[in-house]
Amino acid sequence: MTLPDFLLQNATGSIHLKSHRIGLEHVVRFYQEGYSAEGILDQFPSLSLALIHKVIAFYLEHRPDVDAYLAQCHSSLADQAAAAHRRPDMEELRRRHEALKRSKAS
Repeated sequence: MTLPDFLLQNATGSIHLKSHRIGLEHVVRFYQEGYSAEGILDQFPSLSLALIHKVIAFYLEHRPDVDAYLAQCHSSLADQAAAAHRRPDMEELRRRHEALKRSKAS
């Protein structure tokens, strides 16, 4: 997907609005939820209404590509969330406790 001059892709593949930290996925998500351009402006007052219209137009013109990008973003976030919630199970906690006791005893 070729990006217009108002969108930038960083080294990790994340697409954001030029001169902003706001991601393409954020604006599109609000649009998909039924927000108007003016409603999106209420959510992101640092954007101009003209830029929001450009982003929406880009989305509508490149919907399959943007939807694939959004799916990739959601998958990545789900993977990160799953990894963040992994905790040691009881067996691992017992093993660590025993190792700590042995190290203090020596």
